[in-house]
Amino acid sequence: MSDLPRKAVTRTAKLAALPLGFAGRATWGLGKRIGGRSAEIVGRELQQRTAEQLFKVLGELKGGAMKFGQALSVFESALPEEIAGPYRAALTKLQEAAPPMPTSAVHAVLAEQLGEDWRELFEEFEDKPAAAASIGQVHRAVWHDGREVAVKVQYPGAGQALLSDLTQLSRFARLLGPLMPGMDVKPLITELRDRVSEELDYSLEAEAQRAHAEEFAGDPDVVVPSVVHQCEQVLVTEWMDGMPLSEVITDGTDEQRDRAGQLLARFLFSGPARTGLLHADPHPGNFRLLAGDAPDGPVDEWRLGVLDFGTVDRLPDGLPPTIGSSLRMTLDGEADAVYQLLCEEGFVRDSIELEPDAVLEYLLPIIDPAQVDEFTFTRSWMRHQAARVGDPRSPAHQLGKQLNLPPSYLLIHRVTLSTIGVLCQLGATVRLRDELEAWLPGFVPEEEPPGPDAAEATGALGTEPGPQREPEHDTESGNAVVGAGLGKEAVEETTA
Repeated sequence: MSDLPRKAVTRTAKLAALPLGFAGRATWGLGKRIGGRSAEIVGRELQQRTAEQLFKVLGELKGGAMKFGQALSVFESALPEEIAGPYRAALTKLQEAAPPMPTSAVHAVLAEQLGEDWRELFEEFEDKPAAAASIGQVHRAVWHDGREVAVKVQYPGAGQALLSDLTQLSRFARLLGPLMPGMDVKPLITELRDRVSEELDYSLEAEAQRAHAEEFAGDPDVVVPSVVHQCEQVLVTEWMDGMPLSEVITDGTDEQRDRAGQLLARFLFSGPARTGLLHADPHPGNFRLLAGDAPDGPVDEWRLGVLDFGTVDRLPDGLPPTIGSSLRMTLDGEADAVYQLLCEEGFVRDSIELEPDAVLEYLLPIIDPAQVDEFTFTRSWMRHQAARVGDPRSPAHQLGKQLNLPPSYLLIHRVTLSTIGVLCQLGATVRLRDELEAWLPGFVPEEEPPGPDAAEATGALGTEPGPQREPEHDTESGNAVVGAGLGKEAVEETTA
């Protein structure tokens, strides 16, 4: 497919065919079971065929349909290996590319946005796109001052297509359940709709990218390309080479995986603290691993390149301290204090009363990665967590469905769980606790102000109080933001 299907009837017909296809495969599955094949084997084949059709259609349609597919793809590590394996390549391809729009359409947008003499702004412009995504595609070029740049061109009619797709998808969200067991996709679709207008506004994206580029300029760990030029449907930024994170996932060495994972976790928590913004689209296509000045140099000097600031959460004061405080108290086993905080923040509704110890027991396995100095994220760990909270027969599932996720935490939650999904795809060993202590408000308890006898005790006025006492931990490790967001929806998103 070489163009973005924009006519409502065309797009609706393609999307409407999905539930019909699901129904047909369900009938096929029933026939197979009557024929004597086990429900488990038939179920796997059914899910596999469903995935193949879903991602084929989503990739062709781009727009909101592809955006939805990208959101699902970061949770691939939660699927059983025998199911995830056959179409993992398709998911990765969806993250990185989509069929391009015609060159004539690209030139028409550039002429409308930059003027009929738009070619004079470039020394070179490659008509073949270097990358394609949900609402636009990127072309490599050389700006008139000699800088290599990435030119992001928005698909004509992208806004209308996004809203139309997401409205249509929401109508049969439940039918997508068999593809991603345990995940309620309807809140995800609603959230994506809420973010459409922001992502379509390249001025907001440019503003967010400038803020990050300025803050991380010269940073030893994170690289953000500078904005060169921006208008309504075209965004020009400095070009950034590097190894796409999807390649690190499939072919990276252990050292590259660990370095990428550490930097991804660092950016997740340091970004809001340093810029007041949360990069909210953490799929692998938006990250690069960049070698140092010497390509053969040590991997622990490589940096993380970050792209696409079209979706951000504005957090002027950084991540909410409630996240760090509740995580710390959970790790310290303070069941009553954790429960009280969750009630105050709206994670437990006023009409519901839960047992604090049961809530603590529900949370502790989720936050494994924060309980130890370093933690290896794996697909099997992710699947275990997904199964624990997704099985309707389990106590964790019964408790989790009574928890609530306040709207102000929804995007933070999704970003964190998506990042953890990517870490599990990487199989990275990460010192997550270091990042929490450095960047997560509330995780390290604040020091008590010195009392009136402090000067005498230390022998001098103005002496700084002693180092903080580290809380004791005798469990393993925990996932920071997951522990704070909690709620059935949060962990179920990881299952997707």
